[in-house]
Amino acid sequence: MSLARHEIELLAPARTVEIGFEAINHGADAVYIGGPSFGARSNASNEVSDIARLVAHAHRYNAKIFTTLNTILRDDELEPARKLIWELYDAGVDALIVQDMGVLELDLPPIQLHASTQTDIRTVEKAKFLQDSGFSQIVLARELTLNQIRDISANTHCAIEFFIHGALCVAYSGQCFISHAHTGRSANRGDCSQACRLPYNVMDGAGQVVAFEQHVLSMKDNDQSANLNALIDAGVSSFKIEGRYKDMGYVKNITAHYRMLLDEILEARPELQPSSSGECTFYFQPDPDRNFNRGATDYFVNGRKEDIGAFESPKFLGLPLGEVAKVGDKWFDIALNEEQQASGMSNGDGINYLTLTKDIVGMKLNVVEPIGKAGRIWRVYPNEAMDTLKDLKVGVAINRNGDRSWENQLSKKSSERRIGVWMSLSDTADGLHLAVTDENGNVGEASVACDKQAPQNVEKSETSLRENLGKLGTTIFSANDVTLATSQPWFVPASAVNTLRRDAINALEAARAAAYIRPQRTPAVEPPVPYPEDTLSYLANVYNQKARDFYARHGVKVIDAAYESHEELGEVSLMITKHCVRFSLSLCPKQAKGVTGVQGTVRAEPLQLINGKEKLTLRFDCKPCEMHVVGKIKKSVLNQIPAAPIQFYKARPNA
Repeated sequence: MSLARHEIELLAPARTVEIGFEAINHGADAVYIGGPSFGARSNASNEVSDIARLVAHAHRYNAKIFTTLNTILRDDELEPARKLIWELYDAGVDALIVQDMGVLELDLPPIQLHASTQTDIRTVEKAKFLQDSGFSQIVLARELTLNQIRDISANTHCAIEFFIHGALCVAYSGQCFISHAHTGRSANRGDCSQACRLPYNVMDGAGQVVAFEQHVLSMKDNDQSANLNALIDAGVSSFKIEGRYKDMGYVKNITAHYRMLLDEILEARPELQPSSSGECTFYFQPDPDRNFNRGATDYFVNGRKEDIGAFESPKFLGLPLGEVAKVGDKWFDIALNEEQQASGMSNGDGINYLTLTKDIVGMKLNVVEPIGKAGRIWRVYPNEAMDTLKDLKVGVAINRNGDRSWENQLSKKSSERRIGVWMSLSDTADGLHLAVTDENGNVGEASVACDKQAPQNVEKSETSLRENLGKLGTTIFSANDVTLATSQPWFVPASAVNTLRRDAINALEAARAAAYIRPQRTPAVEPPVPYPEDTLSYLANVYNQKARDFYARHGVKVIDAAYESHEELGEVSLMITKHCVRFSLSLCPKQAKGVTGVQGTVRAEPLQLINGKEKLTLRFDCKPCEMHVVGKIKKSVLNQIPAAPIQFYKARPNA
């Protein structure tokens, strides 16, 4: 059993189990989280015993837990990975998110497999191959358009997962090797050094500076809030939030934001249904602009756009707060924007401003105090000496990127998720019977022997009985309706009602647990379907014998080693992107007046990216409209002691 196309899944990230609990409480239908190893986020690991606790909590709502095992593995890591997978399965995990095809060659439990975004799914052929190889859910590349998503969906039957929010890797996922080439830290093994967020000078072939100190590989953050209906129509059923490094406040806020948007869609489209149970009540107003972000873009979903980059800075500027009204020796005054006056300011807020040279100066505020009664002018005492605050003068615009009041709000209980139930009380020969039916059709029943007395005040007794039965505050349920199917609204001791309600709710919890069906593995097609190509370069990330065996079984004739094997010593593509620096700098031939397509005589002049001693070459493949960032592995990385020599890849596999 996999996610049906009419079932809509909100998939939230969790760095820790505690964050995972809150993701569920704030409306996630599923949570993805790293285990103790192999999870593609080196600082976001969790013990299996803790994940088991999260699984138990999620399953109460019919929500699911997916564990990431999406690094490429060395041969010596395959057996530890296999053992971990069995431990995760025994802990109740619903699915495994996988990049390395060698995992499919292991002795696995019948756990459902999801193809990670690092498997680089951009075509119908790749999607069908992974589906036919046993993957039940596939994460499409973030760079796809609605038409491309629709095409893949129309030609597959597996669940389609798509990123809708969060940080964007500029490269196609799984197709970035700059970090390993320059530092030995492999993005495909969960340890990216984020070279894409660095500032670069862009040089043309004549040595001219085209762009100076610009973060030309740094993207704005993904935000598909306006495209959810269109993505559903294109075939997406799992809506994924990026952020396994994010904090609790981010996960609460962004999960709640999309929960509200999806609930509006589900209300308007009865042919759709959520993939888990319960409704959320939020004690705050979700606002994605308040969390760390680099600006918003819907990337390529609606076609190529010019404003997808966060080129000036990869930092979070925050929301406009106001402007400097006066400058003192240890303080300065801020005149708040009209929309900020209602919330005011708090000690500990973080603010920033841009200098004349577009540098960002940030600071924390030790003390803030209103000047006057209108709440418009605030005197602030920063944690930096005033004489160090370059270009701070009257009229300078101030942003707030740390709102202590907002952060305090999210640090407390900020949501409640409850499953609706219908309660029916009836008579028995010696007491009462209570049946509780939840929104999924599960039933919990209990009876109690008790003394029933005719009420002196019928109306008051009926009201009291309904209220006592409906007191579900310490449970995960809420009473949609309480029906009194008794001969009359008896006066019953409160202790008897409490026992009856508690036993029926416990029975309902047990019924829900018994009814939960763990997703099943999709069987691979036999005989094995052929891979769309018969030759694999280092871009396929084959890093172990089992992965090589997998592709050989699927008809691949020549298999090169993963880049991390250090067999590609010359200049190669270290990053492949849909983002084009030339386009963003208005240097693309397609942007020229009167040019409707790339002519055969047009040849892309290479550009260079320079950061200190680092030099990378940009080459442009105009037919698919892609950019390659070209470079070679450093000697210092080659001199690092390899974990295990790999020498078999260049030879053709045995037939």
